Amino acid sequence: MTGPLAILIGPMAAGKTSVGRALASQLDVPFADLDALIAEAAGRSIPEIFAEEGEAAFRELEAETLERALHEHPGVLSLGGGAPLHPRSRERLRGAPVIWLDVDEVIAARRLAHGAGRPMLSGADPMARWRELTVARASCYRELAALRIDAGRGSPSRVARSILHLLQLDPPARPEKEIS
Repeated sequence: MTGPLAILIGPMAAGKTSVGRALASQLDVPFADLDALIAEAAGRSIPEIFAEEGEAAFRELEAETLERALHEHPGVLSLGGGAPLHPRSRERLRGAPVIWLDVDEVIAARRLAHGAGRPMLSGADPMARWRELTVARASCYRELAALRIDAGRGSPSRVARSILHLLQLDPPARPEKEIS
């Protein structure tokens, strides 16, 4: 299969984007975030798409964008938390190099306190919604993932190094600097 070397899935605040960037850097390959690709293709932000068209329309756009990315992107690809749930997306992700970044609730709460623009967490109790979504999506993540890793332990670079080790991927050799 051509396409990404690694596809990161998991709940919101698992660090898919930051770990994905670190992993791509360590492998010296391009990085892409599916939400950024969707926003670029739509010419609007994810919250704007949700507000103007609703979740169902967003999920269709997400599935179409993922299909293109799986064929065109050669590096590391991070997906939004709900991306693997669409039936077409789930089918396309089967057998792909999918890595489930998991994170516990305490770390997720700390990370989500600094963020905004997450339409799926709108409401009176965002962490209750996070728990609900995480539990509901776990079986899909488990089904698709070749590897599950705790992304709450260590920096994004450290988590990326753990992924490299577990997948037995070797970062490219860097030329040694001459000391004169």
